[in-house]
Amino acid sequence: MQGFEQALADFLDRCVVEVANYPQLAFLLWNRRDKFLPAAEAFTLYEHNWRWIDEKALAPEERELIERLKQTFGHGVINA
Repeated sequence: MQGFEQALADFLDRCVVEVANYPQLAFLLWNRRDKFLPAAEAFTLYEHNWRWIDEKALAPEERELIERLKQTFGHGVINA
């Protein structure tokens, strides 16, 4: 059972983003109440709104998320 729980946690971590854990993403969603987003949608939001991202304020965890999303959905590129 523990192997399943870990596999599920890994899957959810790759497919769903908890908005509250990423301040710059939460900033982009100032007018929405989403607690979770599909990872592809999070990537699209970062990509389309990059001009509003304060890169100096990005925490290491959020940088890692953006890099992972960029590799997965942007094929290594953010078109910003």
